[in-house]
Amino acid sequence: MMKKKPKYFSLADIDKVKSQYKIIFGQRSNGKTWAVLEKILKNYKENKKQGALIRRYLDDIMPSKISTIFNAMIKEGIIAKIFDNEWDTIRYAHRKFYLARSGLDSKGNPKVTLDENPVIFVFALTEEEDYKENSYPDVTTIFFDEFLSRRGYIYEEFITFENLISTIKRGRDDVTIYMVGNTINQYCPYFTEMGIKNVAKIPVGKIEVYTYGDSDLRVAVQRAENITKINSKKDIDQYFAFDNPKLKMITSGEWELDIYPHCPFKYLPKEIKDIYFIRFDESIYQCEIICHEREWITFIHRKTTPIKDEDKDIVFQEDPSWKSNIRTDISKPYDDIGQRIWSFFTMNRVFYQDNEVGEAVSNYIRNCQSRK
Repeated sequence: MMKKKPKYFSLADIDKVKSQYKIIFGQRSNGKTWAVLEKILKNYKENKKQGALIRRYLDDIMPSKISTIFNAMIKEGIIAKIFDNEWDTIRYAHRKFYLARSGLDSKGNPKVTLDENPVIFVFALTEEEDYKENSYPDVTTIFFDEFLSRRGYIYEEFITFENLISTIKRGRDDVTIYMVGNTINQYCPYFTEMGIKNVAKIPVGKIEVYTYGDSDLRVAVQRAENITKINSKKDIDQYFAFDNPKLKMITSGEWELDIYPHCPFKYLPKEIKDIYFIRFDESIYQCEIICHEREWITFIHRKTTPIKDEDKDIVFQEDPSWKSNIRTDISKPYDDIGQRIWSFFTMNRVFYQDNEVGEAVSNYIRNCQSRK
């Protein structure tokens, strides 16, 4: 019996919501990127309006990495269908995508003819300064692909992103920005800066809309539906049916979590020799330095009450403070106390309440190191 062809993601629902920003995340390979690229192509066909494709690093927009992004659409004849066979392929050159038509020259050799103007301009966030002197008056769709990252984010990435948007938009109000990613990391500076709360709790298929005071700014956030309904292990793609929980991001669109070590023993209050705190993503984590049977570890768990002594307790956080007990970079110690704390991490002597706590602390450290 043939399997039913999966239903891929559509922009239909989120495009009904009036908003300048449309954030979409979910299961890998469920058609999110395809949907936005197809929208850009159709908009070019109907209105001669162009698109902008953003990736994070310069390496991400090199021909070897990005030139194949349209391959599936070309293979399935989507380009030819949209453009009524006027164009049947797409070529990447000089950081632009051009519609193209394949054919033969007068001698019968293969020949590709490019459109006069690009359909998509391509940008790297790390090169944002280089684009300021250019203008893009016909770009009305901006597509930030793979905006969620597990490798970390560049320093002040949200500001860099907004500066690039400003360069492309140039005061116009006819631009829509799509930000698309897989559920690989729920700790993201864009969520924090945009005031998007409890991302992990947004149900599959749901759209939430955020507004900002009296302004007209609106951000629509959608957790994309999976291409298949997972009711049992039989519904999972046979290539990914292993028990590793990290594969759930692929099979069911759950947020990817690493596996972190949990506390290997029960300890008594008297074995807690010192305490420090990590404040990250609007949560507080209590870090206890424990000596158990002459072995030293740090155990980190959620703290559900405020820090008692904000003027004395050691607190690590991303925002700078004038207080000497508040520190911004746990991975760059500058005194004996900081070196002692960081040594637990470098020697793999840190244990966590659960994997979500481990993920939060890991992202805080990754952010510290990306700022260096």
